[in-house]
Amino acid sequence: MLREQTRYSRLADITKIINTKLELSEVLQRVTTAISEEIVQCNSVGIFLPREDGTFRGVAGKPEIMNGETLNTQIIDPEIDLLAREVIKTKKTIYIPDTSKDNRPDPRSVEAFKIKSLLALPISFEQELFGLVFLFDYGTPMNLTESEIQSVEAYVNMAAVAIQNAKNLTQKENLIAEKQLLLKVTRDLSMCSSIQESLDKCFFHLGKILNSKNIAAHLLDPLDKKSIKVTKVSKDCDWIEADWIETLKNIRIDQSYESMIQEAINTKNVILTPNVDGKGLLMIPLVSMGEVLGVIAVVNLEGKTPTYHESQIQLAQSIVDATAPTFSNLLYMDQLENMVEERTRELATANEKVTSVIESITDGFFALNKEWEFTYLNKHQYLPQRKTAKDVLGKNIWEVFPKSVDTFMYKEFHRAMSERVTVHFEIPSTSDEYWHEVIAYPYDEGICCLFKDITEKKKYEKELKRLSNLELIGQMAAGISHEIRNPMTTVRGFLQLLKKEDNVGKYNNYFNLMIEELDRANSIITEFLSIGNTKKSDLQMLDLNSIIHDITPLIKIDAYNQNKFIQVDTKDIPELHLNRNEIRQLLINLYRNGLEAMRPGKVLFISTYMEEENCVVLAVRDQGKGIRPELVEKLGTPFYTTKDNGTGLGLGICYAIAARHNAKVDIQTGLEGTTFFIKFHYENNGQQLHLD
Repeated sequence: MLREQTRYSRLADITKIINTKLELSEVLQRVTTAISEEIVQCNSVGIFLPREDGTFRGVAGKPEIMNGETLNTQIIDPEIDLLAREVIKTKKTIYIPDTSKDNRPDPRSVEAFKIKSLLALPISFEQELFGLVFLFDYGTPMNLTESEIQSVEAYVNMAAVAIQNAKNLTQKENLIAEKQLLLKVTRDLSMCSSIQESLDKCFFHLGKILNSKNIAAHLLDPLDKKSIKVTKVSKDCDWIEADWIETLKNIRIDQSYESMIQEAINTKNVILTPNVDGKGLLMIPLVSMGEVLGVIAVVNLEGKTPTYHESQIQLAQSIVDATAPTFSNLLYMDQLENMVEERTRELATANEKVTSVIESITDGFFALNKEWEFTYLNKHQYLPQRKTAKDVLGKNIWEVFPKSVDTFMYKEFHRAMSERVTVHFEIPSTSDEYWHEVIAYPYDEGICCLFKDITEKKKYEKELKRLSNLELIGQMAAGISHEIRNPMTTVRGFLQLLKKEDNVGKYNNYFNLMIEELDRANSIITEFLSIGNTKKSDLQMLDLNSIIHDITPLIKIDAYNQNKFIQVDTKDIPELHLNRNEIRQLLINLYRNGLEAMRPGKVLFISTYMEEENCVVLAVRDQGKGIRPELVEKLGTPFYTTKDNGTGLGLGICYAIAARHNAKVDIQTGLEGTTFFIKFHYENNGQQLHLD
């Protein structure tokens, strides 16, 4: 008993260590110590992690030196070691009680370390192999039991979690570093005032990422969008701009340099050539708003084959993508300056065209001078108190919008005005019903601002977050439900057996109560699993009205018992892809919530009808007191409930079922009651639309 307590204590200690920021080698060393001291008390344990060449090197274990060799010099080659190869392939534990009767272990190791028996285990997590573990006693067999092997596997799983944590930490650190770099790139680019300056910033950061000084930008003619108008090269490049393309023609590659540029332009994809003579070419298209402005070329002539990792290429593309908007804006500004110089006489006409274009923008747009006075507004810009553009032209924006003073928008507009930089942010409206994306650009006389309605985008982001929560719950449910139900089933079975005993008959009421509570717990687990289930249901072409009419008698009986009434109104609707049981469950949850929300004598309405085109609506409306606005957004959140005895799973199940049917849930609520709308979208051929 004491040994078991020590073992559990060691497991808890290792779990705690894994969740700290100790070095991975220290965690693995503690795992090996725990295995050898608490489980099998063997004198040799080794953890081997993979290398790039496919072999495995020792990183932790005991003893550190055996036969004059340190652990970190011991290499396992799966090409030679058949046992290691099998463990890697099957990802299963293999125990060899007698190595003299098994030819899988490496005979050199068996002979060198006098291995009589051997236990080999994979370190794996979610089908990903992280390493191998080997246990043996020097010169004697271990005689392991199945229980001991399973205990070792539990500790090895700890090693897998530790390695996975270290891997995740490294990925997070790399991601943070990349984000910091991109923030710096964006900040540097936002301060550029010319095309050459923006390209120099791009070349500088690309050179650091890709370790190359030979970088060029082949810029397309802004008129025909096809031919190369000019080539700009990095400051430390080996060639001048005029000689770049001619020099690159002499590099032996399978594809001509010009065709590579054209392929990058046509496909808008990164092109990485096969290397010949140790020289490599990387082409990254410069794209802004879907339009190709040119191609960035990176050349490696170091005589060594460049091995760009996918993360390096992605980061390089992100830098180019960050450069594109600034480059596009600066290019546009250059074009405007040229137009002003060349078409001074046509200024009035050009101004009219610009005004027409701005007025055609369906989002709000206005311009401010340096005194914060409106100099222009388009017809879509919102103004308070039904004011028009004529009412506010020449007036201070903070007098027109006094509630915006000292807000985030106020500070960002001042930053754009004082620092002469473009600012880009999102803000809610004063009523919090709408969201706007705001972009403020500095210009000679002040700043111009674009207000774009992104309310629908925010709704999609909210729905995506909710679905992510459901996926997390699904993973939790799958992981714990089986382990919880097994002991519950055992306890319930023994309680039923005890009920049959004559000498405990007086406790039958207690037994019945315990069995009922176990069944209630099992039903909650079932609901929990239903919420977490994000897999597609088994759908068939069914009549939604038929499902409603089948369950109507049950609903009416339930309402009658509560002195309440049901009214069903179904219109002609097409058949839909449905799961009968899940739609019944959705109806039951919605109508019961509706009945609970109403006083006796009130009516619950269930109806179906067509809305617009290709949309079937199931509506459940009660005559309750309605739902407070601050609670509406929380509806459908697992475990959130306003009922004293509720589990908070009912509406969560409804949202999950709707998602599996590619349907959308909308809610309207007020003092006269609440209506839940389940909107099923389908194509003309009867197929439901995907709302991904």
